[in-house]
Amino acid sequence: MTDLRVGFIGLGNVGSQLAGNLLRHGIDLTVRDIDAERVALLVAQGARAAGSARALAAAVEVIITCLPSPAVCAAVMEEADGVLAGLAPGALWLEMSTTDAAEVRRLAARVAERGGTALECPVSGGCHRAASGNISIFAGGTRPAFERALPLLAILGQRILHTGALGSASQLKVLTNYLCTVHLAALAEALTVARVAGLDLNTAYEAIRISSGNSFVHETESQVILNGSRDINFTMDLVIKDVGLFDTLARQLGVPLELSPLVLEIFRDGARRYGGRELSPNIIRRLEEACGVRVLASGFPASLTDEEPKVPGYEVAPHRG
Repeated sequence: MTDLRVGFIGLGNVGSQLAGNLLRHGIDLTVRDIDAERVALLVAQGARAAGSARALAAAVEVIITCLPSPAVCAAVMEEADGVLAGLAPGALWLEMSTTDAAEVRRLAARVAERGGTALECPVSGGCHRAASGNISIFAGGTRPAFERALPLLAILGQRILHTGALGSASQLKVLTNYLCTVHLAALAEALTVARVAGLDLNTAYEAIRISSGNSFVHETESQVILNGSRDINFTMDLVIKDVGLFDTLARQLGVPLELSPLVLEIFRDGARRYGGRELSPNIIRRLEEACGVRVLASGFPASLTDEEPKVPGYEVAPHRG
């Protein structure tokens, strides 16, 4: 797999890190993005630039998309100069966006009509782990497609979980993003209460970290909240999109959720106040303003770096008891 030609479309905060990992491992890489500066950075590292999604697809054997919404992905795949127009028989499409399960199945069927194979591969763990290659990847699709893609996925990530049929990975991804958002909203409340109570916030951080209240979100996003940068490379409009996908899925299934609509409205209110491109951890600003405080502490980083060495990726087996 590693000697195959790979094309990468979508060089956002996560996509650019994933593409960079491929280059660092010597992958023959062609890239495409509407941001010419992001393309130029990767070209300077050895990638080639494609003039269109169609040209990229025609030049490679594996096409990876990592895009901000289902609508954008559909346009990139289906427009006249899009991926499907250039897709060759035998090509493999890896969809790494956070998207809608029905939409990924629809586009996968169109890929199959062209003689290609689709695998959905959303990632989880944050930009700092995407940069190190230690991110987690959910992979939905047939077992043969998964095994074909696994050597490449092992470069991109550390823990790779085959989730089953197409659509399952997208559903699990929006579920985990929903949980991440619930944790973030709860931490904003907990840290603000600690500040108003006059507790030392460095001590509060450690108390949460070593207790049953701990979470991955606390160990990452609480640090940039307390630093004041609130920079997690994720914005409120993306939270609204992801939690909206989860909420829509639950309603389609007839599950009467209570927390999800509330969390969604909290972030919609944050976007109305501060703009959709406001960094998502700054949802705490609503509480800071209401209480007339700033929730800050010394010694925390402005951005996160994964200090763990790159570990060769491996397949994770589901727990069966």
